[in-house]
Amino acid sequence: MLVLGLQGSPRVKGNSALLLAAFLDEAARLGAQTELINVAPKKITPCQECGNCEKKGFCPIDDAMQDMYPLLWRADLIVMATPIFFYGPTAQMKAVIDRSQALWSRKYALGLEDPGRKWRKGFLLAVGATKGKNLFEGTILTAKYFFDAVGARFEGSLGYRQIEHMGDIQTHPTALTDAAQKARELISPLLDRKKVLFVCTENACRSQMASAFAQMHAGDRVESVSAGSSPAAEINPLMVAAMAEKGIDMAYRRPVSIEQALAGRRPDRVVSMGSMDPQSLFPGIPVESWDLAGPAAGQIAVMREDRDAVEPRVLGLLKTL
Repeated sequence: MLVLGLQGSPRVKGNSALLLAAFLDEAARLGAQTELINVAPKKITPCQECGNCEKKGFCPIDDAMQDMYPLLWRADLIVMATPIFFYGPTAQMKAVIDRSQALWSRKYALGLEDPGRKWRKGFLLAVGATKGKNLFEGTILTAKYFFDAVGARFEGSLGYRQIEHMGDIQTHPTALTDAAQKARELISPLLDRKKVLFVCTENACRSQMASAFAQMHAGDRVESVSAGSSPAAEINPLMVAAMAEKGIDMAYRRPVSIEQALAGRRPDRVVSMGSMDPQSLFPGIPVESWDLAGPAAGQIAVMREDRDAVEPRVLGLLKTL
């Protein structure tokens, strides 16, 4: 599983950064894969309100957000950490939030559903210099809408007042242990999931569809990943179109190698899409093969047949787990 931390402070080792580090360190100790993005040094252009995302589902601005979109949808848990600037998140974090309109549009303008939306979680960590009663209310409301845009359920927040000078969070009596405890609460149930690996040659069509169906139907009890023995440069656009016909959004997915997919822990079950024999790669792990036709160049009809054959097989597999 992936825990993605978004650090919004311009101070890389500031108080919100230390709070997020305590959260991510505990997540890693428990066995989760973690990734930290320091937002401030990234080149992220503010939203230009061009309307392209609501029409086509993608933001045309070529900057660091293009690498962040896939991570936001691959993550099982997204943690936003920010100091409070004028009762809101930092400008750097706000740019990320505004650019998440591209993901909001895919759901609410185009009617496409990310398979991980039902299970993904979002959490807010915040620090502020004053002791004002309403110090965190604006940021909490913004975070709720941000997490909804990226397909995550808001699971709450930890906010600490009168944290102003560098290192203040370290002298707080409970803040760092609170963050670690919250990490345990949010992550532990996800670590108990069975891990299923779907493999094919290019990881561009069938294994991607199978993984998406497993995630959509049982993401709370199954961690589904896919990989290829010789990954393609990108996923097959006909597969994306075929899944979109069912309202399933496959945008921002990337083919990966078997080694990349196995980061963290070995799978409990392996399913081959019929194009390779993975027995030698996974000794002692139950392996099954699904004999599917495979993609045909330029033929979406074949892709639809594979799509309609994969989903019932995934449902059958889930019953055995």
